[in-house]
Amino acid sequence: MSILVVDDSNFTLRFVEYNLKAAGYNDIYTVTSGEQVLAFLNNNDNYTHVELILMDVFMKGTSGISVCKALQNHPKYNQIPVMIMTADTSEEILQESFAAGAVDYITKPIRKTELLARVTSAIKLKREMDKVRERERELLEVKHKLELANLELARLVSLDGLTGIPNRRSFDQTLIAEWQRAYEDGSWLGMIMIDIDHFKQFNDTYGHPAGDSCLQLIAFTIRHTLKGSVDFVARYGGEEFAVILPATDLEMTTEIAEKIRTKIQDLSIPHKNTTLPSGVITISLGTAAMIPRMVGPNQWDQLVQAADRALYNAKKSGRNLVRQAQ
Repeated sequence: MSILVVDDSNFTLRFVEYNLKAAGYNDIYTVTSGEQVLAFLNNNDNYTHVELILMDVFMKGTSGISVCKALQNHPKYNQIPVMIMTADTSEEILQESFAAGAVDYITKPIRKTELLARVTSAIKLKREMDKVRERERELLEVKHKLELANLELARLVSLDGLTGIPNRRSFDQTLIAEWQRAYEDGSWLGMIMIDIDHFKQFNDTYGHPAGDSCLQLIAFTIRHTLKGSVDFVARYGGEEFAVILPATDLEMTTEIAEKIRTKIQDLSIPHKNTTLPSGVITISLGTAAMIPRMVGPNQWDQLVQAADRALYNAKKSGRNLVRQAQ
């Protein structure tokens, strides 16, 4: 680490340099004008090594106070402490210097004892402040990583571990939010309840790994059949899925359900022990839609119950069917 001394007096430069080096400060750099300060700091990023600037207030060209202001307003250099050197210790000059960003001053003619004491104190303070800033930086980094970890945890908590789509907990939260939004807007809210036909027999026949793959494929297909950016599908439980369709009436909800039913059947996943003639995995679906403002602000469970009753009717009517709430 180094100290930069700025003065247009060669005698002052040599005096300060000699005494600082004698005290063990080996990296001493000197420049003779305010204009040279920024050039020095810009050269090969010297500012990263400078721990202190000792600068005369009155110099030819740019004054030390003007340089202080420039350093204070610079995002790279404003952490470098500046100690002014001045023969004029009037209140006006000192006040102007400190306002410009100086942290201390040394009176001219410079005395060795005062020079070393103030330099030692300034550098010690700089290093302590650097430690504090580094600690703050580390804490901010830890905080940022923790926030990312919490976001990832929240994402994982809201997803079904097998299928990768939202889970029942996420479904409940989304339903409440969408019901309240539709209540405020006076719009429709549609829902589809889905059950895989004879899935227990599928697991018994092909094994649970095949059953897991089947659930994953069905979840993927449902999700990609939904076109709206706000349409929502979740694994409701076991082999059941649920779809929430904002701003969608019963007719459109039923059309979407039929499209999903067809897409799943077209996957042609073999199921030799189904009682259905298709011989492949199929699904049954129940649809419902309501205008929450006509039902009540907290009656979202009625939509679930209506879609669930429709699903029951689809299964009771022979499966691989879409039935809508009455």
